[in-house]
Amino acid sequence: MRRIDPRLLLIAGAAFISVSAILFRLSGVSSGTAAFFRCALALPVLVPLARWERRRAGPRRRAGTDVLAGLLLGADFVLWGASIDGVGAGIATVLVNVQVVVVPLLAFAVLGERPSRAFGPAVPVLLAGVALAGGIAGHGTYGTDPVLGSLFGAGAGLAYGGYLFLTRLAGRGQEHRAQPVLLSTLGAGATSLAIGGAWQGVDLAPGWPALGWLAALAMTGQVCGWVLIGAALPRLGADVAGTLLLLQPVLAVALGAALLGERPGPAQLAGCGLVVTAIWLAGRRSVSPRDDSGMGPRARGDARTGERADRAEVP
Repeated sequence: MRRIDPRLLLIAGAAFISVSAILFRLSGVSSGTAAFFRCALALPVLVPLARWERRRAGPRRRAGTDVLAGLLLGADFVLWGASIDGVGAGIATVLVNVQVVVVPLLAFAVLGERPSRAFGPAVPVLLAGVALAGGIAGHGTYGTDPVLGSLFGAGAGLAYGGYLFLTRLAGRGQEHRAQPVLLSTLGAGATSLAIGGAWQGVDLAPGWPALGWLAALAMTGQVCGWVLIGAALPRLGADVAGTLLLLQPVLAVALGAALLGERPGPAQLAGCGLVVTAIWLAGRRSVSPRDDSGMGPRARGDARTGERADRAEVP
């Protein structure tokens, strides 16, 4: 993958993840069942990839952090699936991007990294967009409970932001791609089984064609999407990566309308626009691509002065 333009890798990864909500709806299973099988059916592919990578690049350091990140990812999967039922596949994928607020806040609280100047103005825009997308001003003819679905979507975004933050911590100075996805998938599967089983139940024998849709979900959203994005992020500046990843919610809304007949109302479309605008504003950075240490120059600060840079780098 080193010879492929990382922008193309990231676009491809975002496209793979954008179909996850569609495949979940087509499977017809509960969010807990979808989350569990998304992880379980990905393991036969991830295990040999991780073993090959281990022989080539050595063992993965900070494996415990990868597993902990996976636990949050599992919570994200279950809540996100519930959000899809409530508010629709396209809107749910937009709402989960509240993670753009979570990651900088965690980086500031834990690492002392200050977000960019655009972060503050972006937050109220994001919250207004989430409220509109959630149906506070009227909604279209899809989803069972847009308001509750928006809350589940926001909760999924919080868990997703924690996953991204921990993954960023664990990946510093390392070049592994398949091993962190495998470890986080194991953690996500465990959380999906625990939360999904207690909340909605996990059907271990959903039958066909549900298993076929879930297998497609595992290959696209869990294997291809995350491996491609993981390979691209260290080679791109955070500003470029954040902008390109905006393709994910946009594609999800478009696919939800085209394949599932979802018809968001005008206010919800406006809310989606505000969310995407806020993500773009909050993701604007003047950072360089990460170097071999896995940290951008602004995250490391000036090596000569020992001072921390003003802006944080976000995965």
